Amino acid sequence: MKGGTTTTNLVNERLTALPTSDRRLLLALSAASLVALLLGILGGLMTALARGGMIDILPESAYRFLTVHGVAIFFYWLYLAQVALLLGFAAIEDTRVGLAARGLARAGFAAILAGLILSVAGSLMGTPLLYDGAPELATEEPAAMLVFSLGYLLLGLGLMAAPTSALATLLRPRREGRQERMSAVGFALFAWAGFLIVSGFAALHAFVPTALWALGWGPFPASHGTNWHILFHNMHYLPLMATVLMWYVLVQALTGVKSVFGERFSKIVFSAYLIFVPPTSLYHMFLEPDLPGAVRVTGSLLSLFVSVPTLTAFLIIVASLEVHARSQGARGLFGWLGRLPWRHPAMAAVGLAVVNMGFGIVFAFVLIQERLAPLLSDTFFVPGYFHFFTVGTVSLTLLAALAVMMPALSGGRLALPGLMRLMPWLASAGLLVFGGAGVAAGYLGVPRRVIDSTYGGEAPALWQELMAAVGVGGAVMALALAVFALGVAAALLPRHTASAELAVVPWGGVAVRPGAAAWVGPVSVLLIVVAMYAFTALGFELMQALPVTATGGGAH
Repeated sequence: MKGGTTTTNLVNERLTALPTSDRRLLLALSAASLVALLLGILGGLMTALARGGMIDILPESAYRFLTVHGVAIFFYWLYLAQVALLLGFAAIEDTRVGLAARGLARAGFAAILAGLILSVAGSLMGTPLLYDGAPELATEEPAAMLVFSLGYLLLGLGLMAAPTSALATLLRPRREGRQERMSAVGFALFAWAGFLIVSGFAALHAFVPTALWALGWGPFPASHGTNWHILFHNMHYLPLMATVLMWYVLVQALTGVKSVFGERFSKIVFSAYLIFVPPTSLYHMFLEPDLPGAVRVTGSLLSLFVSVPTLTAFLIIVASLEVHARSQGARGLFGWLGRLPWRHPAMAAVGLAVVNMGFGIVFAFVLIQERLAPLLSDTFFVPGYFHFFTVGTVSLTLLAALAVMMPALSGGRLALPGLMRLMPWLASAGLLVFGGAGVAAGYLGVPRRVIDSTYGGEAPALWQELMAAVGVGGAVMALALAVFALGVAAALLPRHTASAELAVVPWGGVAVRPGAAAWVGPVSVLLIVVAMYAFTALGFELMQALPVTATGGGAH
């Protein structure tokens, strides 16, 4: 990467220098996100144990745990954390006076927090609605649907208000004539804020009709499924953009290194999300029975491109680190990896997030095949592959970013950093068991929305063996993630003693040796492509032998 001065010390200094009111708001957002994460982990742990046959609970209770898990993790943990990080890093792009339009940031946080309370309350009322809040499940209980819908509506309003503060902050130095152009990070933050606002509008579009119906003021929302697909697509891919941006920021914070390809190329990569993500929503509709064949094929082809910006950003980051390390004397294909600051828990989390992303992309490629999607989308293949993204990639990355930001804001420090360094490895090991068993179960037809998949002993014995592995892997993954989250949360407690300095590598001022090679990134992408085709071929071989044919259904 190019030499630079953006080290962890500079990031800390800028975060520490923010006005007290801004730091308190960012810490409150971060704390709320961790509460949502821990609540979701509890729901997920109970669901995994029930699916694995390790605890015996009523199906309705299991579905309620599943609803709380999906709502708390996918909507509130991921989006409270994103808002906190967006506002925090936008604020230090312009260090003069902190956040602009603070009232909007505070109002957005209040709305999202109220939404979390209502969404969880709605999850505990009446028939469990699952995280998509399908109105068909609440025809006899509109009050529960109303509470649940109001939660998502407040989330949507919050996602429109708080990012507007980030936009105002990023535009202020240009408006005041103090900046000619945004940095690559500033540009990406600007795009990220825009996507959050669009996602907020999509939430309103999906749940205003259900709220009106629940109040008796409108017709039954027959188009809820389509509206949900649009919302879910935004919610599905936006965290990946946030993840890639956080990789970019954290690499600079932990090593001082910027892209060897220059900021303009980085801006092009971040812009690619605006181009490639919106058209790919078609693949979420592959289970709709009246979707024309030509649209299915088009959806598959378009979906192939959604990984382009993520893989390109991965190549930029890995190549830049590798070139710098080789300029420092690293030898061998992987020798440069040992020079990274692995003693910092954030580095361990980011490193494992990159590995887990590779697994996620491989299996995502299988699912977007228009001939395979109808067979696999209602099987356990979906949660099996999806957790490589939500837990292994996105959640670990967001926790890594909070592990850098929160101590600087609070003056506290992470708890037991030595133990925390191990947690991403343990969580990823559990994820590999959970995801591997889940994908295998999906190939064999195990349904995804049935808590007891034994069918009274009629189902194949292998189904329950795989679900037992899912339960074990899920428990390990959940506990490791919870420990890491609690270690980050400890930074909320201010310490009167000096914080222990966590290891970083100051490569920012290192001259790049001419001709330094970077092979790991391209080789990694090649392996991902080979694995994509291998698992797709396996899927086509097995799809005629699936014991359960997945038809109908709806949202991923």
